Amino acid sequence: MTLSRRSLLKSAGLSLLGLTTLPPFLARAAEALPSGRRKVLITLFLRGGADGLSLVPPVGDPDYYRLRPNLALGAPGSGEHAALRLDDTFGLHPGLAPLLPWWRDGALAALHAVGLPQPVRSHFDAQDFVESGTPGVKSTRDGYLNRAAAALPGDASTNAFRAVALQPTLPRALAGDAPALALESLEGFRLRAPGRTGTVSFDSLYAAAVDEALRTTGVETTSALSLVADKRLAELPPNNGATYPRSPLGRRLQDLARLVHADVGLQLAATEAGGWDTHILQGREKGPFAQRAKDLGESLAAFATDLGPRLADVLVVVLTEFGRTARENGNGGTDHGTGGVVLLLGGTVRGGRMLGTWKGLQQPNLLDGRDVPSLTDIRLVLAEALVTHCGLATSEPIFPGLGARPTLLGLLGG
Repeated sequence: MTLSRRSLLKSAGLSLLGLTTLPPFLARAAEALPSGRRKVLITLFLRGGADGLSLVPPVGDPDYYRLRPNLALGAPGSGEHAALRLDDTFGLHPGLAPLLPWWRDGALAALHAVGLPQPVRSHFDAQDFVESGTPGVKSTRDGYLNRAAAALPGDASTNAFRAVALQPTLPRALAGDAPALALESLEGFRLRAPGRTGTVSFDSLYAAAVDEALRTTGVETTSALSLVADKRLAELPPNNGATYPRSPLGRRLQDLARLVHADVGLQLAATEAGGWDTHILQGREKGPFAQRAKDLGESLAAFATDLGPRLADVLVVVLTEFGRTARENGNGGTDHGTGGVVLLLGGTVRGGRMLGTWKGLQQPNLLDGRDVPSLTDIRLVLAEALVTHCGLATSEPIFPGLGARPTLLGLLGG
């Protein structure tokens, strides 16, 4: 982390007396923020089925090494292939090393064995069920984040940036009747109004919109374009010395940080990172998987550094459609599995620990003798984020079938 916790607190002028439900440094940061500030939920979808056993490897489980003789990361301190220590059972992929300060400060947590209630090993179906929020039901028309946008208090039609996707197309999770905006970048979305260098008419920009969803979400796009231009959002530099990687994910998270800092009314956001389908030559601390893990770690660390005290208002949920097989395959990779890993980053997380349920990798504990099972329904994680963090009264309209008041997992401190 570029800015130390001590210097961040000093520069922000934060009180030394914290709130007991937040990580200590974010609790102190939260006290300095104006009251009434909006909470923001950001989902980051790792598309392709990210291998949770490599992102957060169970290095204290001997079966991990039995199942993955060529892919397993070593115990912390064991040499060049070693994982970073989280606790006696779990480590962290070296590519995620930039996130360790937030783990130590209690703002980052992880859950293993998270997924759909029934195994679905098709990318298309699994992503559809996660984003619709209705596993097994293909007829659902809208996405869970769109239903959440409709359920949040206030008039969504007056706020173009209430629900935003920072990616080329509107994701399934935000599709539906509630207004939502999809944009690949703030720079590409910017309207050069008369009086500034160059002039681009709204009609031409509208016609050239990359994403069809941008034109059909019901958002008042003209006001959104004007707001981006008037606040010069695309030009805002990172805060606190944050340095983003020059990758699609880094640029998207930088734009999301700009929207948070600009107080444009953002409440729900979605973005994604692809390329996690690692059937062949996955690698350990080097290789294609490690490159993606490094981008993920650096991008999230830059985002958290950029937000500084504002991280107390923001919850990032990093999820995937399913995990990978516990056993490596004959091609130096892993195949489609079931239970995956979720990372939680933000001010309300009960962080610095592994959350959820974990039974280990002994053969009797594997689903069909091959997969980490889904011991925690992904909808419960997202429901707790929406209820506890965003303040929705109930998750029933968002995730029908879970019940109006599903049992909280204790992931967040409120």
